[in-house]
Amino acid sequence: MIDKKSLKSPKKKINSRRKSRELIMKGVYRALVNNFDIKQIKKDIQDDPDFIRADEAFFLEVVDGVFDNFDLLKKEIITYLDKNYDELSPIELAIIYCSLFELKFSPSVPYRVVINEAIEIAKSFGGTDGHKFINGVLNKAAAINRKHEFATKTN
Repeated sequence: MIDKKSLKSPKKKINSRRKSRELIMKGVYRALVNNFDIKQIKKDIQDDPDFIRADEAFFLEVVDGVFDNFDLLKKEIITYLDKNYDELSPIELAIIYCSLFELKFSPSVPYRVVINEAIEIAKSFGGTDGHKFINGVLNKAAAINRKHEFATKTN
């Protein structure tokens, strides 16, 4: 007999991580277009009514990681671009920062999950074809940051 509670649990976890990623993207977006007051950004996001649906530990790990490694991530992002960094949409750029952090520092999350989540968030929040651009950038990043995983999945 299948336990119905165990079937619902993984879906809830996926939704809470997705919500976390959306909120992280919003925080990074805010930092890119307004200011870099990380404490205020985190407080505002944690006060957001949607925060109750987020995975708080995951949110804090990634948002802190993105801001702590912002310059490192920016340098790497620039290497994957075929256009000027300053010409990028702040929404798409925020999604790339969050996803690149996960690719570099969260090896427990499969790279395909990271990229798929980024694409889905881009489809919801980004421009018409922004998800295609993000997919291209993150595939380059996965090939570098997840060499072993990327090679075994593509062969």
